[in-house]
Amino acid sequence: MEAISNFIAAWAPQAAFAILILIAGWLAIGFAVKMANKAMEKKDIDSTLRRFFSSLMNIGLKALLIVSVASMVGIATTSFVAVLGAAGLAVGLALQGSLSNFAGGVLLILFKPYKVGDFIETQGHNGVVQSIQIFNTVLKTGDNKTIIIPNGPISNGSIVNYSTEATRRVDMSFGIGYDDDIDAAKAALEQIIAAEDRILTDPPHLIVVAELADSSVNFTVRVWVNSADYWGVFFSMQEAVKKTFDAQNISIPYPQQDVHMHNVA
Repeated sequence: MEAISNFIAAWAPQAAFAILILIAGWLAIGFAVKMANKAMEKKDIDSTLRRFFSSLMNIGLKALLIVSVASMVGIATTSFVAVLGAAGLAVGLALQGSLSNFAGGVLLILFKPYKVGDFIETQGHNGVVQSIQIFNTVLKTGDNKTIIIPNGPISNGSIVNYSTEATRRVDMSFGIGYDDDIDAAKAALEQIIAAEDRILTDPPHLIVVAELADSSVNFTVRVWVNSADYWGVFFSMQEAVKKTFDAQNISIPYPQQDVHMHNVA
């Protein structure tokens, strides 16, 4: 009984202090995580990333608190920390690819080169962004296919975002025959552009003779449209040019070769 009394007398103050530190630290960690979560919310950080960082911060600080309290009451923590470090290294090596994708996802969510609903081209694929996850980005193609691309290669590669700007330029090429009137063809193109309501007047359009090709005189036509009207105007212009050129007897040549026959006596 005397030995037990001496042990309690020696360790009771230290244990009580450790328990107080544990309780106070636990409450402080909860408050710190809550404040960090509010700060990230004010900076408009994605909710998925916000929850992950809050959870990571909560677990990390609580683990550090427990190790600190254990060392206060005399428990050796050196070997415990070494085991945790070795385990963390092993897990990191095993999940190297996944961690790369996670880091890429964090960068994409933080810097936002694209958002859900944007039409992008990356890693040889293009489509509308359906979701930006921690490890992957999900695209939906025009023919309704789902493409899942790891975030690591996306963050380290090139990204073409077609939805960033409100307007886009439509570049088209039309050829006429060498025997056709260039001025008449240009006037016909001007007429087609004036009739298309979706083509913007600012910036102005461009119609120029771009090339004297082997079988045709090629016009380059550049018009500006709202981004949502890009493909509609492109396809409409192809049909309108063919119909107008046919109506005005302006030929659209196809590749051809002249063969000269020589009679040898």
